[in-house]
Amino acid sequence: MTDTSAKPVRIWDLPTRLFHWLFATSVIGAVVTVKVGGSWMDWHMPLGITALMLLAFRLIWGFTGSRYARFNSFFVSPKQTWSYLKTRPHVESAGHNPLGAWSVFALLLVVGVQAFTGLFTTDDILVQGPLNQFVSGDVASLMTSIHKFNENPLFILVGLHLVAILIYAIRGVKLVPAMVTGNKAEAELPANTRAARDDIGLRAWAFVLIVLLGSIGWWLYELGQTAPMSF
Repeated sequence: MTDTSAKPVRIWDLPTRLFHWLFATSVIGAVVTVKVGGSWMDWHMPLGITALMLLAFRLIWGFTGSRYARFNSFFVSPKQTWSYLKTRPHVESAGHNPLGAWSVFALLLVVGVQAFTGLFTTDDILVQGPLNQFVSGDVASLMTSIHKFNENPLFILVGLHLVAILIYAIRGVKLVPAMVTGNKAEAELPANTRAARDDIGLRAWAFVLIVLLGSIGWWLYELGQTAPMSF
């Protein structure tokens, strides 16, 4: 007799999974390059622009993607979050639980601030953002200050995210494999959980977004390469 408890249910569509890993790579890469400095700084701006375009993709995907990638599927109030913390259900939700939901929104916000302000920054030595040339010195200085100040909240959120993954792994909840395969075992999900859409039509829409946002990202990169230096 076949054991149906291990039957896989598609939760995360392919575009969401690709976003997740590319976003993590670009953010970590941007942090590493700015900390190492030197010639590695040549990669900092491209990685920051990549992170910004990926974030724009995720915002659009939050309204047009598959079931569990949409914001309305995991947006929760503080009251609902507190209730979750008190009850600690044995079976996790199919998509993001309340803590995971707040983590997603916080990371998108903080990385968004970091990537957006980076477009206007300057170190007055070698590096400046592609849009720095269009703003006054005061605006550039403000954006640079925010960019530097926002580093610590970013580090804290990324650290908490990694700690949460470790804690859930210790509890037997495997978050990472699900974000690789897109599937969760039926036994680990609430009864009658519906699978997410992950067909060719959805992936084609994601491809269109990638081409459009990739073009904008490339334009920003080229703009930065050809901009006259302000220092």
